[in-house]
Amino acid sequence: MLYAVIIEKAGDNFSAYVPDLPGCIATGGTTADVTIAIREAIRFHIEGLQADGLEVPEPVAVAKYIEGDE
Repeated sequence: MLYAVIIEKAGDNFSAYVPDLPGCIATGGTTADVTIAIREAIRFHIEGLQADGLEVPEPVAVAKYIEGDE
């Protein structure tokens, strides 16, 4: 499954979160680092949900760039 991931600059590093998986977050020193970390966090989060017998949310969030001056 493909989940939308939001990556933001956070001080001296980057943070990422997955809107469809509340609580699934990661940080890293670069966007490449945080991309690797959030991929691992997604796997771990899904494994935890499955281990607890909970439903894994389907990906429904969509991220788009939209011009603000129109």
